[in-house]
Amino acid sequence: MADYKDAGVDIDAGERAVELMKASIAKASRKEVMGGIGGFAGLFDASALTKFKKPLLATSTDGVGTKTEIARMLGKYDTIGEDLVAMVVDDLVVCGAEPLFMTDYIAVGKVIPERIAEIVSGIARGCEKANTALIGGETAEHPGLLGEDEFDIAGAATGAVDADKLLSADLVKAGDVLIGMPASGFHANGYSLIRHIIKTKNLSLDSNFPDSDKALGEILLTPTEIYTLDCLALIKSLGTNLRTFVHVTGGGLAENTARVIPAGLCATYNRSTWALPVEMEFMARMGEVSQPALERTWNAGVGMVAVVAPEVADLTLRSLAARGMKAWIAGEVRSATVNSGSNQASARSTLEGNYQAR
Repeated sequence: MADYKDAGVDIDAGERAVELMKASIAKASRKEVMGGIGGFAGLFDASALTKFKKPLLATSTDGVGTKTEIARMLGKYDTIGEDLVAMVVDDLVVCGAEPLFMTDYIAVGKVIPERIAEIVSGIARGCEKANTALIGGETAEHPGLLGEDEFDIAGAATGAVDADKLLSADLVKAGDVLIGMPASGFHANGYSLIRHIIKTKNLSLDSNFPDSDKALGEILLTPTEIYTLDCLALIKSLGTNLRTFVHVTGGGLAENTARVIPAGLCATYNRSTWALPVEMEFMARMGEVSQPALERTWNAGVGMVAVVAPEVADLTLRSLAARGMKAWIAGEVRSATVNSGSNQASARSTLEGNYQAR
């Protein structure tokens, strides 16, 4: 007689994984969360929205791409969850929304309880950093579709913003200042190119990274910076002088910035105001990646941008510095000069000059 375990699905292992992750999830909560995990749905007290005059719900869904493969190759699973949270909640804050709660989805070829618990511990830690409750999730075992060591993760979050405090491209004006916030590394984008370079150039993840006491693999697994609380603090202190944010993910700095710049304007970054991260210089050199390709694939060292009125630029820098964020003035918004051959993204955002030398 056959049972589910014979088909590759271990129900007992799944239940063990749930028990192991409970302690981590308990730390990623808010006072509005009702009940614990294990039910059919996570509950969040919506009366918390009464603090808003006209609350708008915002939602975002994302994953971490093939950075999961670096984690699998190194056998290190406790940080990839932070990347997931960052990808999701920092998309919400771009429109001014406060992330409230999140759920996750983990697909595996074989449930190894300790490994699942490690992944969830990273998700919970990321939620703590963003003051976002982790109220539920799903672990799906896919024998025959994924190898026993293979996995993928995704997540979705919900936030809220008052209608009259919604941030958008409509608020951006000529003369506004672009405040850059540094990336912690590659974040969770462009890893297919990174893996291609590793494979074609025979790089070892265990080898020491140049001029560092860390291995290449450790550098590549550096968790994505989570900017949510820094951005929410700016929303509170700057008011209408804060126009919007740019979360720099897939597509790079210019293309993501173009998404929040209205027609007739162009966000212009001055590369000379910051240095390209050493890990990106290294991978570009090893893979012979051109500067345009680099800037369209990786974040070029900028993880989040605040678009602010010029009169509060210095205040913005001081406010972020007080929170430990070393931001800088990276550029400005100008009236656009559009050539007939320009595409919409390049017309609305561009990078000029050369990066700082080290």
